[in-house]
Amino acid sequence: MRQFLFIFIALVLLPVPSLAQEVNVIEHELDNGLTLLLVPKPGDPNIAAGWVAKVGSVNERPGITGVAHLFEHMMFKGTHALGTQDIDQDLEIIEQLDALRVDIQAEEVELDRRFQLGQLDDPDDPAARSARHQELLEQFDELLARQSGLLIKEDFSRIYTGEGASGMNAGTSYDFTIYFINVPANKLELWFWMESDRLLNPVFREFYAERNVVHEERRLRTDSTPIGKFQEQFESMFWQSSPYGWPVVGWPSDLEGITRAEALTFFDTYYAPNNLAAALVGDFDPDEAIEFANRYFGRLSRGVRPPLEPRTREMPQLAEKRMVASADTNPQVSIRYHSVRDGHVDEPPLVVLGQLLNGRTGRLYKALVEEQEVATSAFGGQSGYKYEGLFELRGTATQGTTPEEVELAIYAELDRLKQELVPERELQKVKNQNAAGTFRDLRSNYGLMMQLLIREGNRGWEHINTDPALYDAVTPEDIMRVANTYFTPESRAVAIYYRTEGEEAEADPLLEGLSDEEQQQVRQMRTMISQMDAQQLTQFLGQAEQMMDQAPPDARDAAQAMIAVIQQQLEELEGGQ
Repeated sequence: MRQFLFIFIALVLLPVPSLAQEVNVIEHELDNGLTLLLVPKPGDPNIAAGWVAKVGSVNERPGITGVAHLFEHMMFKGTHALGTQDIDQDLEIIEQLDALRVDIQAEEVELDRRFQLGQLDDPDDPAARSARHQELLEQFDELLARQSGLLIKEDFSRIYTGEGASGMNAGTSYDFTIYFINVPANKLELWFWMESDRLLNPVFREFYAERNVVHEERRLRTDSTPIGKFQEQFESMFWQSSPYGWPVVGWPSDLEGITRAEALTFFDTYYAPNNLAAALVGDFDPDEAIEFANRYFGRLSRGVRPPLEPRTREMPQLAEKRMVASADTNPQVSIRYHSVRDGHVDEPPLVVLGQLLNGRTGRLYKALVEEQEVATSAFGGQSGYKYEGLFELRGTATQGTTPEEVELAIYAELDRLKQELVPERELQKVKNQNAAGTFRDLRSNYGLMMQLLIREGNRGWEHINTDPALYDAVTPEDIMRVANTYFTPESRAVAIYYRTEGEEAEADPLLEGLSDEEQQQVRQMRTMISQMDAQQLTQFLGQAEQMMDQAPPDARDAAQAMIAVIQQQLEELEGGQ
């Protein structure tokens, strides 16, 4: 189900809407504060339906990092009505598990203290446990076994699939958590009941087991990839004080220590209806949808504690930061500059500047790959998050070229932007390409639903209509100004990657022509789907093909490679049957 990597890629690559596209949205706010966004589009028998919780890893604190992503998992674990054969026994066991977990954690804290003092070589070694610790673990396992006998696995998705719904999934980012599905038009009331029920009557069963699932996801996506650990370190180095410095998946020690009580407090604050928005795009009667929303989502109570925005802001960077690492990867460089948050007046020219650099016809590819032949791939762009922003550039060195040479070539292209005005024709070409691509994207029910929810989770959905004029108004002078303002040595962080001595790159035809970052993503996808069965793969393939239509031009090669990986795995499974 929740294949975080692919979903996250699809979410963060949503493009800027075109100038000519006006999206007509019916907005309705419930008495409890939940916002409903409706775009009726007659003719399609399916409705793209979703909702967003305006919470991500940026809303966490040290000690509970990863809890936002953990909740993405927990929201599929059922309710009082779904997922169990006996809710009373289920709740009783959960209460007992929580009590036991408090005692077990006290034992774990003592083991960790001894490890930190050098009295133990490995705090996870079973031989180091006390007799009481071992007894508590055995009692815990017995309760889990009892609970397992009561559970109805995947009950939530089973009901949806049985009624003709498809593509159910979710994703967590720094700034929001989003849940979505395609439902038949005649099953809209079912969607309102199902989604409101998991908000009104959630049962976070299997909480401690799911912590381990997330921990394993972290291992596959970060610890076991060639440069995953280094990228995480680079992230923390770049952000000195901002909560964007910790990973969405969370730190290992926090994943091992988060309690259900801490998680419930987080849920009560950030999953209250006044912090949620829902969107429907497709063939439905808006009056009926509003009636359903009031009937079902209206049951939710407004949060007692208002959601708080992150207090800690990034400190101004005063000197360049550099990191050098050796890994099983092609030599490459990553350069980051602190820039601006989503909605800042300088965001439009920075985004357009990135579009000038990107793609096969962009300045970086032409200069570094085609003309100078120092890189096999090069790209860059602006990322405006809800509270902070960055501009990142990457380049992979050709054989016989060093990452430092690629770095200098990138700086040379930035210097051109600082010193020479971009020709009007080149600038207009980028604007036209962006407008044409986004016009196609907004025609998709799924793409429009996602864009509405993501924008509502940040500055408000209405910016889908008001932002385009700002991008279209960007001038060559704006490009030169922001290049000189933000691309300064003291504002940047640089990561240099060398290939580990003796390691050779594996040849894979699916990865041909992709950047190192894209290749890593495809490899991660292959690892993540390796344990799926044929039914899960078929469902995931449908979702991936649907998302393919939303990928911008410079991301479609990687998206197509990911689809090919899923198809390949599915063929292998079916061939072995």
